[in-house]
Amino acid sequence: MESDMLSGLDPFDLLDREARRLDAYFAEIGAGDWDRPSRCEGWSVRDVLAHLAGEELYNHACLDDELDVLFNRLDKEGVEGLGGFNQWCVDTRRGLPVAGVLAEWRRQNGDTRRRMRERGADAMLPTMAGPYPVGLQTFHYASEYATHADDVGVPVADDEEPARSRWRARVGRFVLAEQDSPVRVEDVPGGVRVRLDSETGGKVAKEAELSTADFVEATVGRLPDDHPLDPELRTALVCLA
Repeated sequence: MESDMLSGLDPFDLLDREARRLDAYFAEIGAGDWDRPSRCEGWSVRDVLAHLAGEELYNHACLDDELDVLFNRLDKEGVEGLGGFNQWCVDTRRGLPVAGVLAEWRRQNGDTRRRMRERGADAMLPTMAGPYPVGLQTFHYASEYATHADDVGVPVADDEEPARSRWRARVGRFVLAEQDSPVRVEDVPGGVRVRLDSETGGKVAKEAELSTADFVEATVGRLPDDHPLDPELRTALVCLA
């Protein structure tokens, strides 16, 4: 049930690769690195790990078809909305030894990845948005892992970066289309042209060319504040943050 935009990509391999990248980085950084700020406002590197560990509660609730159980728990905890859930995952782990949080994430994420792969891309998975194909959900997970790897400064080899940016851009384009975004994206040499059509008359309201890497950053809401992209286009492109 893959879109043509994603044909030829294996979401399970992509997620495994990004998980291994994060795991290797977390295993090697020094004690002083855990408190270093990440690109996630208000979160340290340690907080990003706590977020990754905590969101496995949601991933497993989907796999176990127990979203109602998770939502009842969050309601009792006074947690509201996705932002509230993300912060709760971080806050409830701040007093725990980082080694324990890392072990939790490794164990739970490893289980998620194994079970998703076993179900197969075309199987349906219960999610907050309703039943959704496992393969497409795995693309979302892989994109999030790649984003958070960049957030905490995980290095990417020069010879690996172009292909990584290309698959992430394809996922971003798919999600924009899936969300029926008003932004249109077309390939140009070295990147993409993005266009936000006017609501009246079909005239072009906003248009810009972006490198593939900058397009990826735009889709995940990570463009630098001083990037010259028009604010309307910047907002319209955010689809995976």
